[in-house]
Amino acid sequence: MPAPSLLSGWVLDPMPAATLVAAAAFYLYGVRVLRRRGDRWPLGRTLTFVVGGLGSAAVATLSPVAAYDTTLLSMHMVQHMLLSMVTPVLLALGAPVTLALRTLTRTPRGWLLALLHSRVAAVLSFPVVAFALFVLSPWALYFTGWYGATLESVYLHNVLHLHLVVVGSLFFWPLVGADPVPGRVPYPFRLLTIFLTLPFHAFLGVTVMGQSGLIAGSHYRGLDLSWTSPEADQELAGAILWGSGDLVGLVFFGVLFVQWVRASQREAVREDRRLDRLEARARDGPGDR
Repeated sequence: MPAPSLLSGWVLDPMPAATLVAAAAFYLYGVRVLRRRGDRWPLGRTLTFVVGGLGSAAVATLSPVAAYDTTLLSMHMVQHMLLSMVTPVLLALGAPVTLALRTLTRTPRGWLLALLHSRVAAVLSFPVVAFALFVLSPWALYFTGWYGATLESVYLHNVLHLHLVVVGSLFFWPLVGADPVPGRVPYPFRLLTIFLTLPFHAFLGVTVMGQSGLIAGSHYRGLDLSWTSPEADQELAGAILWGSGDLVGLVFFGVLFVQWVRASQREAVREDRRLDRLEARARDGPGDR
């Protein structure tokens, strides 16, 4: 098999392509509905969702990353980090749930509210559960037969992509706090949660790099690549998992810290206004009213 080219090799996988186009269409239609009735919707949210969130998912599932994701574990690891961390964060910053609640008609809006307030949503988005799913599922993926099975089945391969986005969304969306989803916690706990993911990525990456056996070895050895070896590629994959996981985690840590500072400033302004009103009332006195 020839060496991968990052300038060519884009693939048109019907399932992810149709899903991404539909998601973009629904989001942009919601924005149009708001604007037609005179309501504002920040352009930054639209760009973050469509260009950032859906764009990163397109890179993961349609670009040369996807073309070689069953050939190189390192390419799959790039895909893994995009779909499990980058895409969910950017989609969440686009606040699609808020947009839907403001634009859907009565019946589908009721369905969405029922889902958001359901027991299933409460359990899956509970911080401890979401954290456990986010941290433990990669171990189950790479150190059982699950990952090898996804390399041999197109259906399971697409299910894996969906799984990465869903688990990442369950973990990150309550932390971002842009949407009224269950599982939201105070900012100090959000920062602590992200901080706890950093050693997880480092440990998992080092474990992948130091494995004496190959992950899905029978599959990768059968490809007989002339330009790399499965052992060298697995070391690169572990390094990608370690480095990119910590990088994204630290960037998101910074984003949360900025959000916390801004929320504290807004709360301080509201409190100042409340105290000013109380002071004005006390100064006027009951006899002056």
